[in-house]
Order: sequence, then C-alpha cells, then structure tokens
Amino acid sequence: MMKRLIACLAAGTIAGAAFAKLPAPAPMTDAQKAEKAAKDKAGADKEADLLAKSQDRAVAHYKKTKGIVEPKAAPPAKKK
Repeated sequence: MMKRLIACLAAGTIAGAAFAKLPAPAPMTDAQKAEKAAKDKAGADKEADLLAKSQDRAVAHYKKTKGIVEPKAAPPAKKK
C-alpha cells in the first residue's frame, strides 16, 4: 500500500513538471541571429563532409567485398 502511494506521488510530481510552462525566450538581436546562422552553416558543412566520407568508405568496402575491381588500362598487345 505504501509503495503504491509513493509511486502515485512520484508520477504526479513528474506529470506536473512535464506540463509546466516555460517563459518565452528573449528576442534575438541581429548579431545573435548572424552568429546562430554561422554556427548552423558550419555544423551543416561538417555533417556533409562526414556523410561524404562515410559514403566513400561504404563504397570502398562494397567494392572490396563484392570483388568489383576498378577497370585498368589493358597492357599493349605484343607484336609478332
């Protein structure tokens, strides 16, 4: 009985905290907006580079395991 009471109180406390309203954030200045845009762009560039690297690794692994070989120039034919 006591465990149920404690569990219900804990659940009520957590639910009350989940529905609490936070104050609205202060409006951003132009400098803050520019800084945020620069951070977002840098993050997007970094993510794009990481994606390209991982795709290159995946392609290299696929070619290695599936036995696909890069085509090489054929050696010149010998003259008789």
